[in-house]
Amino acid sequence: MNQSLQNKEQLAGHLLVECLVEQGVEHVFGVPGESFLAVLDGFHAYKDKIDFVICRQEGGAAFMAEAVGKLSQRPGICMVTRGPGATNASIGVHAAFQDSTPMILFVGDVGSDFRNREAFQELDYSSFFGPSTGGMAKRVERIDDPERIPEYVARAFATAMNGRPGPVVLVLPEDMLTKPVKAKPLARVEAVQAWSDPGALRTLREMLLASKKPFVIAGGGGWTPQAAQALERFSENWRLPVGNAFRFQDTFDNHHPNYAGDVGIGLNPKLAQRIKESDLIIAIGPRLGEMTTQGYTLIKAPVADQKLVHFHASPEELNRVYRADLAILASMNAAARSLEVLTAPVSVAWEDWTLSANADFLANQVAPAPSETALIDMPSIVECVNRHLPKDAVLTNGAGNFASWVHRYHKHHGLSKGYKTQLAPTVGSMGYGVPAGIAASITTGRVTFTIAGDGDFLMNGQELATACQYGAKTIIVLLNNGMYGTIRMHQEREYPRHQSGSNLTNPDFVALAKAYGYEGVRITRTEEFESALKGAIASHKGTLIEIMLDPEIITTRATLSQIRDAAIKSKNLK
Repeated sequence: MNQSLQNKEQLAGHLLVECLVEQGVEHVFGVPGESFLAVLDGFHAYKDKIDFVICRQEGGAAFMAEAVGKLSQRPGICMVTRGPGATNASIGVHAAFQDSTPMILFVGDVGSDFRNREAFQELDYSSFFGPSTGGMAKRVERIDDPERIPEYVARAFATAMNGRPGPVVLVLPEDMLTKPVKAKPLARVEAVQAWSDPGALRTLREMLLASKKPFVIAGGGGWTPQAAQALERFSENWRLPVGNAFRFQDTFDNHHPNYAGDVGIGLNPKLAQRIKESDLIIAIGPRLGEMTTQGYTLIKAPVADQKLVHFHASPEELNRVYRADLAILASMNAAARSLEVLTAPVSVAWEDWTLSANADFLANQVAPAPSETALIDMPSIVECVNRHLPKDAVLTNGAGNFASWVHRYHKHHGLSKGYKTQLAPTVGSMGYGVPAGIAASITTGRVTFTIAGDGDFLMNGQELATACQYGAKTIIVLLNNGMYGTIRMHQEREYPRHQSGSNLTNPDFVALAKAYGYEGVRITRTEEFESALKGAIASHKGTLIEIMLDPEIITTRATLSQIRDAAIKSKNLK
């Protein structure tokens, strides 16, 4: 705290910044607004301890904050102005909610004397964001008394981290922020650990001993390196196969001999069959949502064909969709640490089951031979990425079929090695990868690799200006196929021969990247990629590598023509 402010009043806006500093916040992402000028002045007062990262659009800022929440397991902070600023930022709040990521959105609001008159850009934030209306935040509160700012900020941090992690929205009336206050920040808030019930653990042990084909699915929010290490020891002690839930592929080390693959979009058919054949599913952390369960078919809702043990940090999530045979309330750190000391027998009946699960995963990593006519072979591209990126590199992506290449062929070393390496939206938000990568670069300094589609990139490509302003260096591989590929895939399946609303006319991405201050490279052949990637890693600037991709190359498993032909045959169309 500034010496001049220690023994006298300060503006409430300055106190808010001081509270963030006390919570260990070093970066706040946002777009400035006249509704919180006093807070912006507070960032100037504490500029040696905290940075306000000026973004170009509130959606990008919110994604950056969400990414920091994933990386640190403490709330990422976003600050925006009222009305349009808040609604733009809502996409990141929604992502944080569905991804179980701790995050706090601060919204500058109209003054208290103008409230409830539909003043300029006024909005009812409790109705828009609030959980009581089926919204997207765990808690929405407005701070009317500036002396209570420390209380509200501390509660927001506790709410965002405890139980199922998620976003909190704090609304800041403009006139409140300019009032003088004497209050001081509260001490740093830490997440509370909910420990597994010992009786439930004994029951789980009995269920394991009676099982012949158990399977573990790990994922969700709240995982730390220590929890991931404990999960590995549990898997090793009991020789259990482990799959990672959708877009939580770094929860369990993909190089581990007990790893069975990711349970998400583009699921290995052999893994899908294995989960269906399992007689005991142990879900540690994931909600078991639509993507992880393949539309609630791998594990049928509300009552699974398999015995189901579900660990989750939120009592509201347990037995909400699935009636578990055993529901255990525990945070991930506590759950994994209690499981690692669960006494295992000398031998188990499913050792071959675990070995074959890993063999199926490794076989699925072997790409088909490249077509002699294809100019770009994406498995070879990803293999090159695997060889050259450091083990602690952060990989980010938004939503689109383009992500399936890294999801299938990249192997994460996992949180157990001490660092999170995947930032990907389980909510399926387009435009996430670019700002998430920039936030990772700013806050960790690690090599950051983003894969994007042409449509996906244009959602938040303007944040390259933010990257250059703050010295962020990211490597962006942009797959340009001139269309919204995922939508075209579904279109070809449901309405074969009809193309509508999915074609794109794109800018010159290389020129656009250079205009922002990035390096820009375009490649048209696989053999050109390695030198471009090595140059990007060596460069002191961020680099965009545009890959001109044949529109027919749509997923890791099928081309557009194959999807169309299968749809025509199934629908008996001529």
